Amino acid sequence: MFENPVTGSPHLRKSGSKSLFLDPGVSGHSEMGDLKGSSSPLQITTMVPSPIFLWRFKVVLFLFWALCCCKIGWDSVMRMSIDLRDLFLYEAFLYYNPLLLVTMMVWLWGVNLWVFSQGSVNYAKVFDLDHNHLTHREMWKCSMWMTIIVPTSMTAYLYLYSHGEVSLAASQPVLLYIAFALVLIFPFDIFYLSSRYFLLRTLWRIAFPLQPITFPDFFLADILTSMVKVFSDLERSVCRMVHRQVATIAWFEADAVCGSHQIAIPLVLVFPYICRLLQCLRQYKDTKEKSSLLNALKYSTAVPVIFLSALKYHVMPESWTSFYRPLWLFSSVINSLYSFYWDVTRDWDLSGFTKIFKFSRPSNISHLLYGRQWVYFWVIGSNLVLRCAWTYKLSAHLRHNYITVFAVTAMEMFRRFQWVFFRVENEWNKITKSHPLAEISLEEDKLLGSATTHDV
Repeated sequence: MFENPVTGSPHLRKSGSKSLFLDPGVSGHSEMGDLKGSSSPLQITTMVPSPIFLWRFKVVLFLFWALCCCKIGWDSVMRMSIDLRDLFLYEAFLYYNPLLLVTMMVWLWGVNLWVFSQGSVNYAKVFDLDHNHLTHREMWKCSMWMTIIVPTSMTAYLYLYSHGEVSLAASQPVLLYIAFALVLIFPFDIFYLSSRYFLLRTLWRIAFPLQPITFPDFFLADILTSMVKVFSDLERSVCRMVHRQVATIAWFEADAVCGSHQIAIPLVLVFPYICRLLQCLRQYKDTKEKSSLLNALKYSTAVPVIFLSALKYHVMPESWTSFYRPLWLFSSVINSLYSFYWDVTRDWDLSGFTKIFKFSRPSNISHLLYGRQWVYFWVIGSNLVLRCAWTYKLSAHLRHNYITVFAVTAMEMFRRFQWVFFRVENEWNKITKSHPLAEISLEEDKLLGSATTHDV
């Protein structure tokens, strides 16, 4: 508004047919309303980045971190002399190999849960879980953090050791093991307390099968039999930490306290099989089913494979070559074939096409796997080959090539990953046959589960 220099009356400047200045009582509120209406969308778009942008940013950060770890680790290894390099890598591999394999298993279990959530198998009802159970997203979140933390600690160990900081290097695996143990047993309501409690309670029931056996009990126990290499390396790593042999060559002697010939190694290897054997005997006591005894016999065939292999270091070479080695080969063949037979005929139901890959929504994965005969040929063939290869790791006298052992252990975990699909589906089929209404509640469980959030 401008004042007329002649009359002194107010004069409105117009632009087109609308005034740029209105009554103050009206214009103030309308301008503020316009500003609020126009600023809110801008604030939302600027304050909250798009999910695609965040995903790409995280991928770039992850690749940058992986490149830095590889570069630092490679330079650290190259700084060492050739004579000590293999020994040093073997020790570093021993400490971090168990946690790397556990991380891999968590990733694969997340994939299992994702497939179950897309298909017609209600895994929460199979495992008798409540609606606060971890979904595949939470599992992948945990595995992502493990993927970052474990290699970072390993890179720090390599760097500090190669630069002469031996004491600091020795503390890296020790701190990592303590951190994992504390997170697992942390009693406060963070880090998925209910899920950690369920895991610890199930492990306790596996170690002491004094109660009726449930599906989660023997399911997890079966998975643990595929992870005996992890437990063996954990035992040796903790032994060296307790005896302060980390980042030293005090353990180099095979007959030393924490050497590769100690009696604790076969005992740790056989422990999951003994637990599974006792579970089968307990199940027979409760159900009187003869199949439980046959299943117990299957796990008992792993015992001679483990202990006959360990005898190589405690008998004369002639005795090993002429008597114990042929006996070990025979027991290995029996164990592999018996386990393969049980997988195909008892743990899985291959009487018809599996519905595990029949997703509720169209998917390329479902189109590739559902109703395809090659899936059965692949699963059966790979299960037989990997069952035989797993005998390699059960044998103490074959574990000196740590790269080969790691590859065989990783393949055994992949075999178990395949096994999970058909084993859980078989159990779900049994539930739906005995309780037809269980399948009707699947969609309700999915809807309730989709609204559940977990705090970390």
